[in-house]
Amino acid sequence: MSATADHHAIARDDIDTVVFDMDGVITRTASVHAAAWKRLFDDYLRERAERLGTDWTPFDADADYRVYVDGKPRYDGVRSFLASRGIELPEGSPDDTPDDETVCGLGDRKNGYFLQEVEERGVEAFESTVHLVRCLQELGIGTAVISASKNAELILDAAGVGDLFPVRVDGIVAAELGLPGKPDPAVFVEAARRLETPPARAAIVEDALAGVEAGRRGDFALVIGVDRTGHAEELAAAGADVVVADLAEINTTPPCLPSALTCLPDIRRQLRRTPPAVFLDYDGTLTPIVARPEMAVLSDTMAAALKDLAEATPAAIISGRDLADLKGMVTIDGLVYAGSHGFDVDAPEDLGGRYRRGEEFADRLAAANRRLKEAVAPIEGAWVEDKAFAVTLHYRAVDAADEPRVHEAFKGVAAEYPDLRATGGKKVLELRPGIEWDKGRALLWLLERLAGERPLMPLYIGDDETDEDAFRALVGRGIGVRVGETRVQSAAAYSLADTGEVETFLRALAAPAGASAP
Repeated sequence: MSATADHHAIARDDIDTVVFDMDGVITRTASVHAAAWKRLFDDYLRERAERLGTDWTPFDADADYRVYVDGKPRYDGVRSFLASRGIELPEGSPDDTPDDETVCGLGDRKNGYFLQEVEERGVEAFESTVHLVRCLQELGIGTAVISASKNAELILDAAGVGDLFPVRVDGIVAAELGLPGKPDPAVFVEAARRLETPPARAAIVEDALAGVEAGRRGDFALVIGVDRTGHAEELAAAGADVVVADLAEINTTPPCLPSALTCLPDIRRQLRRTPPAVFLDYDGTLTPIVARPEMAVLSDTMAAALKDLAEATPAAIISGRDLADLKGMVTIDGLVYAGSHGFDVDAPEDLGGRYRRGEEFADRLAAANRRLKEAVAPIEGAWVEDKAFAVTLHYRAVDAADEPRVHEAFKGVAAEYPDLRATGGKKVLELRPGIEWDKGRALLWLLERLAGERPLMPLYIGDDETDEDAFRALVGRGIGVRVGETRVQSAAAYSLADTGEVETFLRALAAPAGASAP
Protein backbone atom coordinates (compact mmCIF):
# COMPACT_ATOMS: atom_id res chain seq x y z
CA MET A 1 0.00 0.00 0.00
CA SER A 2 1.58 3.24 -1.10
CA ALA A 3 0.50 6.64 0.15
CA THR A 4 0.57 10.26 -0.91
CA ALA A 5 -0.06 13.21 1.36
CA ASP A 6 -3.84 12.88 1.09
CA HIS A 7 -4.46 9.55 -0.60
CA HIS A 8 -3.57 5.88 -0.35
CA ALA A 9 -3.31 3.45 -3.25
CA ILE A 10 -4.17 -0.21 -3.76
CA ALA A 11 -1.32 -1.58 -5.87
CA ARG A 12 -2.17 -4.07 -8.61
CA ASP A 13 1.19 -5.78 -8.10
CA ASP A 14 0.35 -6.54 -4.45
CA ILE A 15 -3.42 -7.16 -4.37
CA ASP A 16 -5.48 -9.60 -6.46
CA THR A 17 -8.84 -9.25 -4.69
CA VAL A 18 -10.63 -6.69 -2.52
CA VAL A 19 -13.54 -7.77 -0.31
CA PHE A 20 -15.99 -5.05 0.76
CA ASP A 21 -18.37 -5.11 3.69
CA MET A 22 -21.81 -3.90 2.65
CA ASP A 23 -23.43 -1.84 5.42
CA GLY A 24 -21.69 1.49 5.90
CA VAL A 25 -19.10 0.78 3.20
CA ILE A 26 -21.14 0.20 0.03
CA THR A 27 -24.61 1.24 1.21
CA ARG A 28 -25.80 3.97 3.55
CA THR A 29 -27.55 1.47 5.78
CA ALA A 30 -25.56 1.68 9.01
CA SER A 31 -27.92 4.37 10.34
CA VAL A 32 -30.92 2.33 9.23
CA HIS A 33 -29.61 -0.71 11.11
CA ALA A 34 -28.82 1.42 14.17
CA ALA A 35 -32.36 2.82 14.17
CA ALA A 36 -33.87 -0.68 13.93
CA TRP A 37 -31.63 -2.01 16.73
CA LYS A 38 -32.49 0.94 18.95
CA ARG A 39 -36.21 0.48 18.37
CA LEU A 40 -35.90 -3.23 19.16
CA PHE A 41 -33.85 -2.95 22.35
CA ASP A 42 -35.57 0.14 23.73
CA ASP A 43 -38.99 -1.50 23.30
CA TYR A 44 -37.79 -4.76 24.83
CA LEU A 45 -35.88 -3.19 27.73
CA ARG A 46 -38.88 -0.95 28.55
CA GLU A 47 -41.32 -3.89 28.48
CA ARG A 48 -38.96 -6.00 30.61
CA ALA A 49 -38.41 -3.21 33.14
CA GLU A 50 -42.16 -2.57 33.49
CA ARG A 51 -42.76 -6.29 33.96
CA LEU A 52 -40.01 -6.69 36.58
CA GLY A 53 -40.40 -3.28 38.21
CA THR A 54 -36.79 -2.26 37.49
CA ASP A 55 -35.02 0.68 35.86
CA TRP A 56 -33.63 0.49 32.34
CA THR A 57 -31.10 2.38 30.19
CA PRO A 58 -31.85 3.01 26.50
CA PHE A 59 -29.73 1.46 23.75
CA ASP A 60 -26.99 3.86 22.61
CA ALA A 61 -27.21 3.99 18.80
CA ASP A 62 -23.55 5.00 18.65
CA ALA A 63 -21.52 3.25 21.37
CA ASP A 64 -23.70 0.16 21.90
CA TYR A 65 -24.23 -0.25 18.18
CA ARG A 66 -20.51 -0.18 17.33
CA VAL A 67 -19.38 -2.45 20.15
CA TYR A 68 -22.11 -5.07 20.36
CA VAL A 69 -24.02 -5.40 17.09
CA ASP A 70 -22.31 -3.65 14.17
CA GLY A 71 -21.18 -6.13 11.51
CA LYS A 72 -22.37 -9.21 13.41
CA PRO A 73 -25.04 -11.72 12.40
CA ARG A 74 -28.41 -10.72 13.77
CA TYR A 75 -28.70 -13.34 16.51
CA ASP A 76 -25.10 -12.76 17.62
CA GLY A 77 -25.91 -9.05 17.95
CA VAL A 78 -28.95 -9.77 20.14
CA ARG A 79 -26.97 -12.15 22.33
CA SER A 80 -23.97 -9.81 22.61
CA PHE A 81 -25.92 -6.70 23.62
CA LEU A 82 -28.19 -8.47 26.09
CA ALA A 83 -25.15 -10.04 27.74
CA SER A 84 -23.73 -6.52 28.24
CA ARG A 85 -26.88 -5.77 30.28
CA GLY A 86 -26.68 -9.03 32.19
CA ILE A 87 -29.67 -10.53 30.37
CA GLU A 88 -29.71 -14.10 29.13
CA LEU A 89 -32.59 -15.41 27.01
CA PRO A 90 -33.37 -18.84 25.55
CA GLU A 91 -31.86 -19.25 22.10
CA GLY A 92 -35.09 -20.31 20.46
CA SER A 93 -35.07 -21.19 16.75
CA PRO A 94 -35.41 -19.39 13.42
CA ASP A 95 -39.02 -20.59 13.40
CA ASP A 96 -39.84 -18.36 16.40
CA THR A 97 -42.21 -15.44 15.85
CA PRO A 98 -41.05 -11.85 16.39
CA ASP A 99 -43.17 -11.79 19.55
CA ASP A 100 -41.26 -14.67 21.19
CA GLU A 101 -38.91 -13.64 24.02
CA THR A 102 -35.94 -15.54 22.64
CA VAL A 103 -32.70 -14.57 20.92
CA CYS A 104 -34.14 -15.66 17.58
CA GLY A 105 -37.49 -13.98 18.23
CA LEU A 106 -35.89 -10.64 19.02
CA GLY A 107 -33.53 -10.98 16.07
CA ASP A 108 -36.45 -11.56 13.71
CA ARG A 109 -38.31 -8.61 15.23
CA LYS A 110 -35.28 -6.42 14.52
CA ASN A 111 -35.27 -7.66 10.91
CA GLY A 112 -38.88 -6.58 10.52
CA TYR A 113 -38.08 -3.12 11.87
CA PHE A 114 -35.11 -2.89 9.50
CA LEU A 115 -37.19 -3.79 6.44
CA GLN A 116 -39.76 -1.16 7.45
CA GLU A 117 -36.97 1.42 7.69
CA VAL A 118 -35.66 0.43 4.23
CA GLU A 119 -39.12 0.69 2.70
CA GLU A 120 -39.75 4.10 4.26
CA ARG A 121 -36.30 5.64 3.83
CA GLY A 122 -34.87 3.79 0.84
CA VAL A 123 -31.20 2.95 0.39
CA GLU A 124 -28.37 4.89 -1.24
CA ALA A 125 -24.98 3.64 -2.35
CA PHE A 126 -21.76 5.46 -1.51
CA GLU A 127 -20.76 6.55 -5.01
CA SER A 128 -17.09 6.84 -4.03
CA THR A 129 -17.14 3.14 -3.13
CA VAL A 130 -18.85 2.21 -6.38
CA HIS A 131 -16.25 4.20 -8.31
CA LEU A 132 -13.36 2.46 -6.53
CA VAL A 133 -14.91 -0.93 -7.31
CA ARG A 134 -15.16 0.02 -11.00
CA CYS A 135 -11.50 1.10 -11.01
CA LEU A 136 -10.40 -2.17 -9.41
CA GLN A 137 -12.42 -4.19 -11.89
CA GLU A 138 -10.93 -2.20 -14.79
CA LEU A 139 -7.47 -3.20 -13.53
CA GLY A 140 -8.43 -6.87 -13.27
CA ILE A 141 -8.56 -6.91 -9.47
CA GLY A 142 -11.31 -9.20 -8.17
CA THR A 143 -14.09 -7.71 -6.05
CA ALA A 144 -16.55 -9.30 -3.64
CA VAL A 145 -19.10 -8.18 -1.07
CA ILE A 146 -19.77 -9.74 2.33
CA SER A 147 -22.58 -9.07 4.75
CA ALA A 148 -23.97 -10.62 7.90
CA SER A 149 -27.43 -9.69 6.59
CA LYS A 150 -29.77 -12.16 4.94
CA ASN A 151 -31.27 -9.15 3.17
CA ALA A 152 -28.06 -8.25 1.29
CA GLU A 153 -29.49 -8.95 -2.16
CA LEU A 154 -32.57 -6.83 -1.43
CA ILE A 155 -30.45 -3.95 -0.08
CA LEU A 156 -27.95 -3.94 -2.96
CA ASP A 157 -30.80 -4.00 -5.48
CA ALA A 158 -32.58 -1.18 -3.66
CA ALA A 159 -29.38 0.90 -3.86
CA GLY A 160 -29.08 0.20 -7.60
CA VAL A 161 -25.84 -1.82 -7.32
CA GLY A 162 -27.19 -5.36 -7.36
CA ASP A 163 -25.00 -6.33 -10.32
CA LEU A 164 -21.82 -4.64 -9.09
CA PHE A 165 -20.15 -7.64 -7.44
CA PRO A 166 -19.55 -11.03 -9.08
CA VAL A 167 -19.20 -12.69 -5.65
CA ARG A 168 -21.47 -12.21 -2.65
CA VAL A 169 -21.14 -14.01 0.69
CA ASP A 170 -24.08 -12.89 2.81
CA GLY A 171 -26.00 -14.16 5.81
CA ILE A 172 -27.77 -16.77 3.70
CA VAL A 173 -24.51 -18.19 2.35
CA ALA A 174 -22.91 -18.10 5.80
CA ALA A 175 -25.83 -20.05 7.27
CA GLU A 176 -25.70 -22.64 4.47
CA LEU A 177 -21.95 -23.16 4.98
CA GLY A 178 -22.03 -22.89 8.77
CA LEU A 179 -19.59 -19.94 8.75
CA PRO A 180 -19.15 -18.14 12.08
CA GLY A 181 -19.76 -14.40 12.17
CA LYS A 182 -17.28 -11.58 12.67
CA PRO A 183 -14.81 -11.11 14.34
CA ASP A 184 -14.07 -14.57 12.92
CA PRO A 185 -12.59 -14.01 9.42
CA ALA A 186 -14.48 -16.93 7.83
CA VAL A 187 -16.80 -14.86 5.57
CA PHE A 188 -13.89 -12.82 4.21
CA VAL A 189 -11.80 -15.93 3.61
CA GLU A 190 -14.71 -17.57 1.78
CA ALA A 191 -15.27 -14.52 -0.43
CA ALA A 192 -11.56 -14.42 -1.35
CA ARG A 193 -11.55 -18.18 -1.94
CA ARG A 194 -14.37 -17.84 -4.46
CA LEU A 195 -12.11 -15.48 -6.37
CA GLU A 196 -9.22 -17.95 -6.02
CA THR A 197 -7.23 -15.56 -3.84
CA PRO A 198 -5.40 -16.35 -0.57
CA PRO A 199 -5.68 -13.77 2.23
CA ALA A 200 -2.02 -12.82 1.69
CA ARG A 201 -3.02 -11.38 -1.72
CA ALA A 202 -6.35 -9.90 -0.65
CA ALA A 203 -7.55 -6.68 0.97
CA ILE A 204 -10.70 -6.08 2.98
CA VAL A 205 -12.65 -2.85 3.47
CA GLU A 206 -14.65 -2.51 6.68
CA ASP A 207 -16.28 0.12 8.85
CA ALA A 208 -17.11 -2.12 11.83
CA LEU A 209 -14.69 -2.90 14.65
CA ALA A 210 -15.62 -6.59 14.46
CA GLY A 211 -14.91 -6.62 10.72
CA VAL A 212 -11.54 -4.91 11.09
CA GLU A 213 -10.60 -7.40 13.81
CA ALA A 214 -11.64 -10.21 11.46
CA GLY A 215 -9.28 -8.88 8.83
CA ARG A 216 -6.41 -8.84 11.31
CA ARG A 217 -7.18 -12.35 12.52
CA GLY A 218 -7.35 -13.60 8.93
CA ASP A 219 -3.87 -12.26 8.06
CA PHE A 220 -5.16 -10.33 5.07
CA ALA A 221 -2.58 -8.34 3.12
CA LEU A 222 -4.39 -5.06 3.74
CA VAL A 223 -7.20 -3.98 6.04
CA ILE A 224 -8.80 -0.64 5.19
CA GLY A 225 -11.01 0.90 7.86
CA VAL A 226 -13.72 3.35 6.81
CA ASP A 227 -14.46 5.85 9.56
CA ARG A 228 -17.72 7.69 8.92
CA THR A 229 -18.50 8.32 12.60
CA GLY A 230 -15.32 9.78 14.10
CA HIS A 231 -13.79 6.61 15.53
CA ALA A 232 -10.60 6.30 13.49
CA GLU A 233 -8.40 5.50 16.49
CA GLU A 234 -10.60 2.58 17.49
CA LEU A 235 -10.52 1.14 13.96
CA ALA A 236 -6.72 1.44 13.92
CA ALA A 237 -6.48 -0.20 17.33
CA ALA A 238 -8.69 -3.05 16.09
CA GLY A 239 -6.20 -3.78 13.31
CA ALA A 240 -6.82 -1.44 10.36
CA ASP A 241 -3.65 -0.75 8.34
CA VAL A 242 -5.20 2.40 6.89
CA VAL A 243 -8.20 4.40 8.07
CA VAL A 244 -10.01 6.82 5.73
CA ALA A 245 -13.11 8.93 6.11
CA ASP A 246 -14.31 7.94 2.64
CA LEU A 247 -13.08 5.65 -0.13
CA ALA A 248 -12.54 8.67 -2.37
CA GLU A 249 -9.23 8.78 -0.47
CA ILE A 250 -8.18 5.44 -2.01
CA ASN A 251 -6.52 5.42 -5.43
CA THR A 252 -5.11 2.57 -7.48
CA THR A 253 -1.61 1.90 -8.79
CA PRO A 254 -1.45 2.12 -11.74
CA PRO A 255 -4.05 4.92 -11.92
CA CYS A 256 -7.21 3.99 -13.76
CA LEU A 257 -10.23 5.79 -15.17
CA PRO A 258 -13.13 3.37 -15.71
CA SER A 259 -15.24 3.76 -18.86
CA ALA A 260 -18.11 6.21 -18.56
CA LEU A 261 -20.12 3.87 -20.81
CA THR A 262 -19.50 0.87 -18.54
CA CYS A 263 -20.37 3.07 -15.55
CA LEU A 264 -23.41 4.63 -17.19
CA PRO A 265 -25.79 3.08 -14.60
CA ASP A 266 -23.72 4.70 -11.82
CA ILE A 267 -23.72 8.09 -13.56
CA ARG A 268 -27.44 7.90 -14.28
CA ARG A 269 -28.09 7.03 -10.63
CA GLN A 270 -26.27 10.21 -9.55
CA LEU A 271 -28.09 12.31 -12.14
CA ARG A 272 -31.48 11.01 -11.02
CA ARG A 273 -30.83 12.63 -7.65
CA THR A 274 -29.55 15.88 -9.17
CA PRO A 275 -30.14 16.68 -12.87
CA PRO A 276 -27.07 17.55 -14.95
CA ALA A 277 -25.58 20.60 -16.56
CA VAL A 278 -23.20 19.35 -19.27
CA PHE A 279 -19.98 21.16 -20.24
CA LEU A 280 -17.84 20.12 -23.20
CA ASP A 281 -14.46 20.83 -24.71
CA TYR A 282 -14.38 21.00 -28.52
CA ASP A 283 -11.12 19.83 -30.14
CA GLY A 284 -10.33 16.22 -29.24
CA THR A 285 -13.71 15.82 -27.57
CA LEU A 286 -16.40 16.67 -30.12
CA THR A 287 -14.03 16.36 -33.07
CA PRO A 288 -10.80 14.36 -33.48
CA ILE A 289 -7.46 16.15 -33.18
CA VAL A 290 -6.40 17.27 -36.67
CA ALA A 291 -3.40 19.00 -38.24
CA ARG A 292 -5.03 22.44 -38.46
CA PRO A 293 -7.85 23.92 -36.31
CA GLU A 294 -10.00 24.78 -39.34
CA MET A 295 -10.07 21.08 -40.27
CA ALA A 296 -11.85 20.08 -37.03
CA VAL A 297 -15.35 20.09 -38.50
CA LEU A 298 -18.25 18.81 -36.43
CA SER A 299 -19.81 15.69 -37.95
CA ASP A 300 -23.52 15.64 -38.76
CA THR A 301 -24.14 12.87 -36.22
CA MET A 302 -22.27 14.69 -33.44
CA ALA A 303 -24.17 17.89 -34.27
CA ALA A 304 -27.43 15.97 -33.96
CA ALA A 305 -26.35 14.54 -30.61
CA LEU A 306 -25.48 18.04 -29.36
CA LYS A 307 -28.82 19.40 -30.54
CA ASP A 308 -30.68 16.66 -28.64
CA LEU A 309 -28.53 17.30 -25.57
CA ALA A 310 -29.19 21.04 -25.61
CA GLU A 311 -32.93 20.35 -25.77
CA ALA A 312 -32.76 17.92 -22.85
CA THR A 313 -30.47 19.69 -20.37
CA PRO A 314 -28.46 22.90 -19.83
CA ALA A 315 -25.26 22.58 -21.87
CA ALA A 316 -22.20 24.67 -22.73
CA ILE A 317 -19.00 24.35 -24.73
CA ILE A 318 -15.82 25.68 -23.11
CA SER A 319 -13.01 25.71 -25.67
CA GLY A 320 -9.55 27.14 -26.14
CA ARG A 321 -10.70 28.49 -29.51
CA ASP A 322 -11.62 32.13 -29.98
CA LEU A 323 -15.32 32.64 -29.32
CA ALA A 324 -16.14 33.66 -32.91
CA ASP A 325 -14.25 30.65 -34.25
CA LEU A 326 -16.04 28.31 -31.84
CA LYS A 327 -19.50 29.64 -32.71
CA GLY A 328 -18.66 29.30 -36.39
CA MET A 329 -17.78 25.61 -35.91
CA VAL A 330 -20.85 24.81 -33.76
CA THR A 331 -24.06 26.47 -34.88
CA ILE A 332 -26.56 24.93 -32.48
CA ASP A 333 -29.24 26.92 -30.68
CA GLY A 334 -29.60 26.41 -26.95
CA LEU A 335 -25.90 25.99 -26.21
CA VAL A 336 -23.84 28.44 -24.17
CA TYR A 337 -20.45 29.20 -25.75
CA ALA A 338 -17.26 30.03 -23.87
CA GLY A 339 -14.15 30.70 -25.95
CA SER A 340 -10.50 31.24 -25.01
CA HIS A 341 -10.68 28.77 -22.08
CA GLY A 342 -13.61 30.70 -20.61
CA PHE A 343 -12.16 34.20 -20.92
CA ASP A 344 -14.84 35.11 -23.48
CA VAL A 345 -18.40 33.90 -22.80
CA ASP A 346 -21.52 34.33 -24.90
CA ALA A 347 -24.67 33.42 -23.00
CA PRO A 348 -28.32 34.48 -23.28
CA GLU A 349 -29.14 37.74 -21.53
CA ASP A 350 -31.00 35.95 -18.74
CA LEU A 351 -27.76 34.07 -17.96
CA GLY A 352 -25.57 37.14 -17.89
CA GLY A 353 -25.06 37.81 -21.60
CA ARG A 354 -21.56 38.48 -22.95
CA TYR A 355 -18.83 38.21 -20.33
CA ARG A 356 -15.10 38.79 -20.77
CA ARG A 357 -12.12 38.47 -18.47
CA GLY A 358 -8.59 39.76 -19.08
CA GLU A 359 -9.34 42.51 -21.61
CA GLU A 360 -6.73 44.68 -19.88
CA PHE A 361 -4.05 42.31 -21.23
CA ALA A 362 -4.95 42.90 -24.89
CA ASP A 363 -1.89 45.02 -25.71
CA ARG A 364 0.51 42.65 -23.95
CA LEU A 365 -0.97 39.64 -25.74
CA ALA A 366 -0.71 41.37 -29.12
CA ALA A 367 2.93 42.24 -28.47
CA ALA A 368 3.74 38.71 -27.32
CA ASN A 369 2.00 37.35 -30.41
CA ARG A 370 4.25 39.37 -32.68
CA ARG A 371 7.40 38.37 -30.77
CA LEU A 372 6.53 34.69 -30.83
CA LYS A 373 5.84 34.73 -34.56
CA GLU A 374 9.30 36.20 -35.09
CA ALA A 375 10.93 33.68 -32.74
CA VAL A 376 9.47 30.57 -34.43
CA ALA A 377 9.57 31.81 -38.03
CA PRO A 378 12.77 29.81 -38.79
CA ILE A 379 11.21 26.55 -37.49
CA GLU A 380 9.36 24.68 -40.21
CA GLY A 381 5.85 23.62 -39.22
CA ALA A 382 5.57 25.96 -36.22
CA TRP A 383 2.92 28.66 -36.38
CA VAL A 384 1.16 31.09 -34.07
CA GLU A 385 -2.62 31.39 -34.11
CA ASP A 386 -4.21 34.83 -33.82
CA LYS A 387 -6.51 34.97 -30.80
CA ALA A 388 -7.99 37.80 -28.73
CA PHE A 389 -7.29 36.30 -25.30
CA ALA A 390 -4.28 34.05 -25.87
CA VAL A 391 -1.05 33.59 -27.80
CA THR A 392 -1.14 30.04 -29.14
CA LEU A 393 1.86 28.29 -30.65
CA HIS A 394 1.08 25.11 -32.62
CA TYR A 395 3.88 22.61 -33.33
CA ARG A 396 2.06 19.43 -34.37
CA ALA A 397 3.64 19.68 -37.85
CA VAL A 398 7.17 20.27 -36.49
CA ASP A 399 9.78 17.55 -36.93
CA ALA A 400 10.52 15.82 -33.62
CA ALA A 401 14.16 16.86 -33.84
CA ASP A 402 13.09 20.52 -33.91
CA GLU A 403 10.69 20.38 -30.97
CA PRO A 404 13.36 21.46 -28.43
CA ARG A 405 13.84 24.62 -30.51
CA VAL A 406 10.11 25.31 -30.31
CA HIS A 407 10.10 24.99 -26.53
CA GLU A 408 13.22 27.14 -26.20
CA ALA A 409 11.72 29.90 -28.39
CA PHE A 410 8.48 29.85 -26.42
CA LYS A 411 10.33 29.90 -23.10
CA GLY A 412 12.33 32.93 -24.22
CA VAL A 413 9.27 34.93 -25.24
CA ALA A 414 7.39 33.93 -22.07
CA ALA A 415 10.25 35.30 -20.00
CA GLU A 416 9.81 38.69 -21.72
CA TYR A 417 6.16 38.82 -20.62
CA PRO A 418 6.06 37.65 -16.97
CA ASP A 419 2.57 39.12 -16.54
CA LEU A 420 1.23 36.47 -18.93
CA ARG A 421 0.68 32.88 -17.84
CA ALA A 422 2.40 30.08 -19.77
CA THR A 423 0.35 26.88 -20.27
CA GLY A 424 0.36 23.93 -22.64
CA GLY A 425 -1.72 21.26 -24.29
CA LYS A 426 -1.51 18.64 -27.04
CA LYS A 427 1.28 19.98 -29.28
CA VAL A 428 0.32 23.49 -28.19
CA LEU A 429 2.07 26.10 -26.05
CA GLU A 430 0.13 29.13 -24.92
CA LEU A 431 0.35 32.48 -23.13
CA ARG A 432 -2.80 33.71 -21.41
CA PRO A 433 -3.74 36.71 -19.25
CA GLY A 434 -1.98 36.40 -15.90
CA ILE A 435 -5.12 36.24 -13.75
CA GLU A 436 -6.75 33.43 -11.80
CA TRP A 437 -9.14 32.26 -14.51
CA ASP A 438 -9.36 28.99 -16.40
CA LYS A 439 -11.87 26.41 -17.64
CA GLY A 440 -12.64 25.30 -14.11
CA ARG A 441 -13.44 28.76 -12.82
CA ALA A 442 -15.41 29.55 -15.97
CA LEU A 443 -17.38 26.33 -15.53
CA LEU A 444 -18.35 27.18 -11.95
CA TRP A 445 -19.29 30.73 -13.01
CA LEU A 446 -21.53 29.35 -15.75
CA LEU A 447 -22.98 26.66 -13.48
CA GLU A 448 -24.16 29.28 -11.01
CA ARG A 449 -26.04 31.06 -13.78
CA LEU A 450 -27.41 27.95 -15.44
CA ALA A 451 -28.65 26.52 -12.15
CA GLY A 452 -30.42 29.59 -10.75
CA GLU A 453 -32.41 28.40 -7.75
CA ARG A 454 -32.31 24.69 -8.66
CA PRO A 455 -29.41 22.34 -7.90
CA LEU A 456 -27.58 20.94 -10.95
CA MET A 457 -24.84 18.31 -11.17
CA PRO A 458 -22.00 19.64 -13.37
CA LEU A 459 -20.55 17.11 -15.82
CA TYR A 460 -17.51 18.03 -17.91
CA ILE A 461 -15.98 16.12 -20.84
CA GLY A 462 -12.53 17.05 -22.15
CA ASP A 463 -9.31 15.55 -23.41
CA ASP A 464 -6.44 17.95 -22.81
CA GLU A 465 -4.14 19.32 -20.13
CA THR A 466 -6.23 22.50 -19.97
CA ASP A 467 -9.31 20.41 -19.17
CA GLU A 468 -7.71 19.25 -15.92
CA ASP A 469 -8.60 22.70 -14.52
CA ALA A 470 -12.26 21.80 -15.02
CA PHE A 471 -11.83 18.26 -13.68
CA ARG A 472 -10.18 19.59 -10.53
CA ALA A 473 -12.99 22.10 -10.03
CA LEU A 474 -15.52 19.24 -10.05
CA VAL A 475 -13.84 16.94 -7.51
CA GLY A 476 -16.43 16.30 -4.80
CA ARG A 477 -19.12 18.33 -6.55
CA GLY A 478 -19.55 16.94 -10.08
CA ILE A 479 -18.44 14.41 -12.69
CA GLY A 480 -15.35 14.66 -14.89
CA VAL A 481 -14.92 12.50 -17.99
CA ARG A 482 -11.56 12.38 -19.79
CA VAL A 483 -11.32 11.45 -23.46
CA GLY A 484 -8.32 9.26 -24.33
CA GLU A 485 -6.06 6.98 -22.30
CA THR A 486 -7.43 5.32 -19.17
CA ARG A 487 -4.14 4.59 -17.36
CA VAL A 488 -3.34 8.21 -16.56
CA GLN A 489 -3.27 10.38 -13.47
CA SER A 490 -6.23 12.72 -13.78
CA ALA A 491 -8.73 14.57 -11.64
CA ALA A 492 -11.48 13.12 -13.86
CA ALA A 493 -13.50 10.18 -12.57
CA TYR A 494 -14.27 8.37 -15.83
CA SER A 495 -12.96 8.00 -19.37
CA LEU A 496 -14.17 7.71 -22.94
CA ALA A 497 -11.90 6.27 -25.61
CA ASP A 498 -12.58 8.70 -28.46
CA THR A 499 -15.07 11.10 -30.01
CA GLY A 500 -17.22 8.17 -31.15
CA GLU A 501 -17.72 7.13 -27.53
CA VAL A 502 -18.37 10.77 -26.61
CA GLU A 503 -21.21 10.84 -29.13
CA THR A 504 -22.67 7.61 -27.75
CA PHE A 505 -22.43 8.98 -24.21
CA LEU A 506 -24.10 12.28 -25.13
CA ARG A 507 -26.98 10.42 -26.76
CA ALA A 508 -27.40 8.44 -23.54
CA LEU A 509 -27.46 11.64 -21.46
CA ALA A 510 -30.08 13.18 -23.78
CA ALA A 511 -32.26 10.06 -23.78
CA PRO A 512 -35.46 10.15 -21.70
CA ALA A 513 -35.30 8.62 -18.23
CA GLY A 514 -35.83 4.89 -18.38
CA ALA A 515 -34.53 4.53 -21.94
CA SER A 516 -32.30 1.51 -22.54
CA ALA A 517 -28.52 1.94 -22.52
CA PRO A 518 -26.78 2.41 -25.88
